[in-house]
Amino acid sequence: MSKKNKQQALTWDAFQSLGNPENAPDLPKEESSIDSSTKNKQRIRVLLDKKRRGGKSVTLIKGLDESEGYISELGKRLKKICGVGGSAKNGEVIVQGDHRDKVIQYLIEQGYTDCKKSGG
Repeated sequence: MSKKNKQQALTWDAFQSLGNPENAPDLPKEESSIDSSTKNKQRIRVLLDKKRRGGKSVTLIKGLDESEGYISELGKRLKKICGVGGSAKNGEVIVQGDHRDKVIQYLIEQGYTDCKKSGG
């Protein structure tokens, strides 16, 4: 025989506490944990790459000395800004298409001062 799981009804106080913003957990800060002095020391190169990609070009961001989580989050932001797909792995961010100017502009706004185009 199968047992039926009954859902327990919430009391009015429990129901009200679900929607009370005072009971909400603290949200993580949007700011990165990387200070600006670390960002200033990094040599970031943004290049256009067509190798091993079936003739399609991608924007490749190299030289990021950050944690994998931060690089992944940066990749998400860059993909959203450029409106394209991409990935972040092995310390590099790949954005589909030629978006070097947008990427460099965004990185400079984020505090990365040594950020240049590189390669052909």
